[in-house]
Amino acid sequence: MGLLTNRKILILGVANKRSIAWATAQSCAREGAQLWLTYQGDRLKENVCELAGTIPGTETAPCEATDPASVKALFEAIQKKWGKLDGMVHAIAFAPAEDLERPYVETSREGFRIAQDVSAYTLVALAREARPLFAAAGAGAIVTFTYVASERVVPGYNVMAAAKASLETSVRYLAYDLGPAKVRVNGVSAGPVSTLAARGVSGFTKILDVVKERAPLKRNIEAGEVGDAALFFLSDLSRGVTAEILHVDAGFHATAI
Repeated sequence: MGLLTNRKILILGVANKRSIAWATAQSCAREGAQLWLTYQGDRLKENVCELAGTIPGTETAPCEATDPASVKALFEAIQKKWGKLDGMVHAIAFAPAEDLERPYVETSREGFRIAQDVSAYTLVALAREARPLFAAAGAGAIVTFTYVASERVVPGYNVMAAAKASLETSVRYLAYDLGPAKVRVNGVSAGPVSTLAARGVSGFTKILDVVKERAPLKRNIEAGEVGDAALFFLSDLSRGVTAEILHVDAGFHATAI
């Protein structure tokens, strides 16, 4: 029996085989979970459906997380097919490229709004829609992904850093609101991994080099290590843990120079 045998897990934000969301899906599948993966529009549909096909029984559906109607349709489909939900993984983030590239002091009002809406508020909206399905399961777990730039300056991360700080605050407040219903909410602060989203950050290769040099483990992390951390939060191994941000970054967050 795996850690997630017969558990029904929704994973939002799979983009391709290099994404942290896909690494999480693989970790969950290894431990017996039944998965539902979402994709954003036709552009990503083929990739996600192809990946889903490698895990027998995996469901797929479109979801534009900033569109209330799309989110509602997703959870109605889950209700009809599964009737409950045991876990949800939020791996959604976006900021306009121009606002990542310019100095933070020059962040546009619209760029700030978009980054917050997509990267932070979607967690709140999805958690709200998931509540009835968690109630049907008797408990639940939500996991999201953040980055150390929410705590310290990482040049080039700019407006996304502010969004990640907001996301981490949302983790704590959602944990407080949903705790009485036995729903736990946690985040994984992942070290840099070469994903589609990460490559949009200016100087990303240099960031990898700095982490390898300064992290206590003297290496960068792999997506699978982040997936296994998310697995921990989705499983009963973390049954007493909520409102937590776990760093999976080879210890880099602890260094000062």
